[in-house]
Amino acid sequence: MRIMYPPFDDRTSAGESMYALVAELFPICRSITGDGLRQTLRRLQQNVPLELVEVPSGTQVFDWTVPREWNIRDAWIANARGERVVDFRRSSLHVVNYSVPVRARMRLSELRPFLHTLPEQPDWIPYRTSYYRESWGFCLTQRTLDALPDEEYDVCIDSSLAPGHLTYGEYLVPGRTDEEVLISCHCCHPSLANDNLSGIAVAMELARRLSERADELQYSYRFLFIPGTIGSITWLARNGDAAARIKHGLVLSCVGDAGALTYKRSRRGNALIDRAAEHVLRRSAGPDRIRAFVPYGYDERQYCSPGFNLAVGCLTRTPNGEYAEYHTSADDLSLVSADSLAASLAACERIVEILEHEARYVNLQPHCEPQLGKRGLYRPTGGTALPDYEMALLWVLNFSDGEHSLLEIADRADIEFSTMLRAAQDLDAHELVRRAPLQPRRDTARRASMINVAQSHHA
Repeated sequence: MRIMYPPFDDRTSAGESMYALVAELFPICRSITGDGLRQTLRRLQQNVPLELVEVPSGTQVFDWTVPREWNIRDAWIANARGERVVDFRRSSLHVVNYSVPVRARMRLSELRPFLHTLPEQPDWIPYRTSYYRESWGFCLTQRTLDALPDEEYDVCIDSSLAPGHLTYGEYLVPGRTDEEVLISCHCCHPSLANDNLSGIAVAMELARRLSERADELQYSYRFLFIPGTIGSITWLARNGDAAARIKHGLVLSCVGDAGALTYKRSRRGNALIDRAAEHVLRRSAGPDRIRAFVPYGYDERQYCSPGFNLAVGCLTRTPNGEYAEYHTSADDLSLVSADSLAASLAACERIVEILEHEARYVNLQPHCEPQLGKRGLYRPTGGTALPDYEMALLWVLNFSDGEHSLLEIADRADIEFSTMLRAAQDLDAHELVRRAPLQPRRDTARRASMINVAQSHHA
């Protein structure tokens, strides 16, 4: 098989398409349940045939319970003249997500405990939630709050919190084997462009592209569009058999800003997904953009929990909490760009290329170098420094002993994996090396057993 992914030569169109999707989804008020989440997932169904799964409120999922469904129609704070000084219609961030219904009239001094601002950023609205404790509140700019006189205000949150469902989207691109690569992103945040409409857009475009090449894929690719934390916990509790088939995985979030790409390793620390991502980022962002696993962040911490211990890392640009606009109204469409989205997609494709093509080769003529020139693999005129491709030919020949993988050789040679892969495939075509049989996966049964034990205990 030739290299599956050509140079990323349609960066502009792909980036613009992803940015347009971010802009279209931005106004929707999403949460971990509810119609805003469904509306978002149904829009994604226009790109790929996403299956929507509904899990009833009250369902026990390990130590958690699927919460009641939250929906909101309108909310405001109005002054004595009836003017809306805080208006949900202007920004969905104005209401604490999951606020219970409220209709009251109160003075500003009574209202203040329910108001959230960012004094250090007086023109930004914070993003706040109250998923698992019944409460209510409004978020507004510090400048707005400072301008409010201490008079009576009409307060309204027209919301509902009632038995319903948690919804998530799932799409499987079938490959030649049932071993899977998981691509997961959270889709529960309202009107935050980088966190995580950027991850949704990149995952959706990657899913579309892989579906067009499904007959070339070794692995099957499972895409999850889920509410954060409770979504991954719910999926894992319901899909133990599928979880046991996941060999590699990536959580995508905050991939649209101008920061350099950053990769957080899986709990295992040296899984193929870790080494593949590090190989790609070393050439685009530098070694300092590789982070060790910590049990905090996005849904990788659920996939990497000890009962599953899946090889799932997290790809971001500027990590969560490390850019000033994080979880504020300043995480808007100006924070993300088509170029950053396109470059993030390209990195994902290069990681996928490594996962698909990582292999060991065996040199069929191991006694000294074969003559490459007569096979058209080497320049007819020597005497100058070798280009990467010709150097890659020599590296593959020298280390194709059945013990060193192609990625190991590429890292040792400090040559792009795609160049090393092209060299190996050309040498294979000339019967100078042979791809060694893939080693059987040895940990599937053990991990499936661990998952079954955990689920039995849960039941």
